Amino acid sequence: MKILVLAIGKTDEQWVQEALLKYSKRLKYYLSFEFEVIPDLKNTKNLSEMQQKEKEGALILKKLNPTDKVFLLDEKGKEYRSVEFAKHLQQQMNSGVKRLVFIIGGPYGFSPELYAKEQRKLALSKMTFSHQMIRPFFVEQLYRAITILKNEPYHHE
Repeated sequence: MKILVLAIGKTDEQWVQEALLKYSKRLKYYLSFEFEVIPDLKNTKNLSEMQQKEKEGALILKKLNPTDKVFLLDEKGKEYRSVEFAKHLQQQMNSGVKRLVFIIGGPYGFSPELYAKEQRKLALSKMTFSHQMIRPFFVEQLYRAITILKNEPYHHE
């Protein structure tokens, strides 16, 4: 199984890039993992929030396969403790899904078309984080989940 994380827009924060690279490399030791950035939209000053979400949504939808299991990182999604998330990830791996896709949207969230496509919404916290900061936080949680499943000492109860 492959895990793909899609995110809108590049990050210019060095620490975000470093943390993302660190945990992406660690994850690739265990499974097929890819983090893909969809470039920022141009000329967004002339777009409403809904127009921006729809244009970003169209770019994201082009990256999806019909057989993908799609999770939107959304503040209204289900929250998991790390061990619960690891179990949920194991269930997905056991289900025969070829590719899990986790999507980090832009600053305004997701288009209605993406909400129609998703199979699940996932929240990392009740707090709101920038769409930039979520990247390393989420990839670290994926890494943590895998180490939990492998009974490695990274996670402590």
